[in-house]
Amino acid sequence: MNERSLKVLEFDKVKELIKKYTRTSGGKEKVDSLVPYETLYEINNKLEETNEALEVLITKGNPPLEGLYDINEAIERAKKGGTLLPESLLKIGNMLRSARLMKEFFKREEEERAFPRLEDLAYILEPVKNLESDIERCIVSEEEISDKASQTLYGIRRSIKEKNSSVREKVNSIMKSNSKYLQDTLYTMRGDRYVLPVKAEYKGAVPGLVHDQSSTGATLYIEPMSLVNLNNEIRELKLKEKAEIERILSELSLKVKENASVCKSNIDTLIEFDFIFAKGRYASQLNAIKPVIREDGIFNILAARHPLIEADKVVPSDVHLGDEFQVLMITGPNTGGKTVTIKTVGLLHVMALSGLLIPAKDNSEVAFFKEVFAEIGDEQSIEQSLSTFSSHMTNIIRVMEKADKDSLVIFDEIGSGTDPSEGSALAMSIIETLRSRGSKIIATTHYSDLKAYALRTEGVENASVEFDIKTLRPTYRLLIGVPGKSNAFEISRRLGLNDDIISKAKEYMSEENLQFEGLIRELQEKSIIAKKEARDAQLIRKEAEELKKKYEEKLERLEETRDKAYMDARREAKEIISNAKDEADEILKAMRELEKLGISGGGRARLEEERKKLKESLEAKEKHIGHMKENEGEPIDKITPGMEAFLPSLNQKVIVVSMPDNKGEVQVEAGIMKINVKAKDLRKTKETKVEKVRRKREVKLNLAKVESRVDLRGLDAEEACYKADKYLDDAYRANLGEVTIVHGKGTGILRKAINDMLKRHPHVKSYRLGVYGEGGDGVTMVELKA
Repeated sequence: MNERSLKVLEFDKVKELIKKYTRTSGGKEKVDSLVPYETLYEINNKLEETNEALEVLITKGNPPLEGLYDINEAIERAKKGGTLLPESLLKIGNMLRSARLMKEFFKREEEERAFPRLEDLAYILEPVKNLESDIERCIVSEEEISDKASQTLYGIRRSIKEKNSSVREKVNSIMKSNSKYLQDTLYTMRGDRYVLPVKAEYKGAVPGLVHDQSSTGATLYIEPMSLVNLNNEIRELKLKEKAEIERILSELSLKVKENASVCKSNIDTLIEFDFIFAKGRYASQLNAIKPVIREDGIFNILAARHPLIEADKVVPSDVHLGDEFQVLMITGPNTGGKTVTIKTVGLLHVMALSGLLIPAKDNSEVAFFKEVFAEIGDEQSIEQSLSTFSSHMTNIIRVMEKADKDSLVIFDEIGSGTDPSEGSALAMSIIETLRSRGSKIIATTHYSDLKAYALRTEGVENASVEFDIKTLRPTYRLLIGVPGKSNAFEISRRLGLNDDIISKAKEYMSEENLQFEGLIRELQEKSIIAKKEARDAQLIRKEAEELKKKYEEKLERLEETRDKAYMDARREAKEIISNAKDEADEILKAMRELEKLGISGGGRARLEEERKKLKESLEAKEKHIGHMKENEGEPIDKITPGMEAFLPSLNQKVIVVSMPDNKGEVQVEAGIMKINVKAKDLRKTKETKVEKVRRKREVKLNLAKVESRVDLRGLDAEEACYKADKYLDDAYRANLGEVTIVHGKGTGILRKAINDMLKRHPHVKSYRLGVYGEGGDGVTMVELKA
């Protein structure tokens, strides 16, 4: 894609924002090199990859990428046989730890949600536990090697400590005996050797080696002869320590060299993870979604927001093109939002084609364009002696040379900078030429001729940015199907211009222009309600079909689970009866053995009679289990939520949660489960007065415990959604009308997870963010169904 359009659409600013979420220099380089992908497969793959990263951040939290550095330079040095510094080895150790933790991070149980693309990437990671452990054992910090690095180093350092202790004792003894010759009663160090501060005039009184003198020359720093041998021994140990450290570093560097290919593969994979999760964090901050990519040149972006405008100031716009028309002509007053709108469309396409999620509503669609051309802004060039119009036309000529059916072309103030009639004619000719090639075009203009051109030309549609006459301010809303009308007369009147002057001005306008203004006014009043409602209905129908399919699958699974539970119960009951038969036979066998030992014949007859009764009883029970009757008990005349009923198929009491639906089914609560059953299958319960009193008391106690707010702060997204779901069930049963869910402001991840859950919750009628006095963006106010 051409670099000029990426620059004009400010894609580089978006990349700068993404770079703030990276952890490595390699990740930043990947963001810098990010451009739209060339194939649909790559685009969909990268979009899904970014969407998975967003979902991981919401459900599992941040991946273990802390302390990760780009270590490619260190690996190359080790491959060439160089010895690495502790700092480089420490970074390699951190990388190996991140690789191991990242691989563990994406391990999951069978029932956990899968993230196939990220899991495939994590599969490439190869932990090198031995090297990681060796570095962790040997390197303490960027400048320190651990005593545990080797037994030799441990012994050398222990000897140094012992020698230093002996030297200090000897120095203290010398200082006491020579205190009158010393400038100070403190010894000092010069070049790792212990020395005494001797007054210059007594230098002969303290025999030894002079290492230094003070700036005034009054003090000489002398190493007493009795300390020379001890200091030499310490010096030798220091040299041994240095040699041992060099050996340890060299050994670790050799191990890095042996595992260089694995380390290189791991760091490249982790940098890719850094890049992907930076895109995911940016998407979370934007509250962005994964769009659908269409190949037919049609796009429909719902509630599109410009990513570089602050969230509390940006006004969402619905923009669609390519289905009913392939040219959109946007008109309206200056500073009304025309340029922002076309920049938003161009930038969101560039973002989506680069694998980034876009700030819009779910079900938004963008088109797979191989080129996005943007001719926006006044680029008058003094150096090239080009006027505004010349510069404008020069850029248009470049576009005309390359634009085709796979191109989106964006023009700001097309044909401006010259005579309006000539500019309009040029603009219409340019648009018609591009239309004939199949290009999709969005253009802004002030020319009335272009409004009329859009009205009379099939495949070209007018649009406008709304202007509020009462406040004399634009609302920044885009109205597709309505051309912008001149507001000069209305604005002038509200500003205080005399009505006579305005009336005289209207006389100078042609009748055709006045009729045209009237037509525009009529169109604005009627607007595009029918089209908008049709589009909304189509979206609602699509969502309803998806919900229907989802709940049919859920019902099917539930029925399968219920049937399995029945079969398991029958099987278990038959097994119990079979065991009882076997036990009875064993008892009879034992009794026969007793009879042989002297039991009378009459006792045996009675035993046979009891066995026969037991057998008949067990067979009757077995038959009853095999043919359970679900019509036992008295049917319920009127079903109300909260009432207790008996469900024969489960052979237990249940609580009715909802009224019967159009299928004649009600939702009941059986223990911890909620299931849908036929209302006609429920039977009245037989409970004692004591049970009734206890049940009423329990209901009252449960109602008293349900508060009007729940605090989810400090929980992760999964825990918060589980707690909120349970709380909403309790609040619904307690007949609470409105409740408050406290999730805090934070990064917005928890709020998004809760809002996604509320969209699908059966008890929720509506929800909104709190206002001033309720908790602001830190709470969500939920209205429950009656």
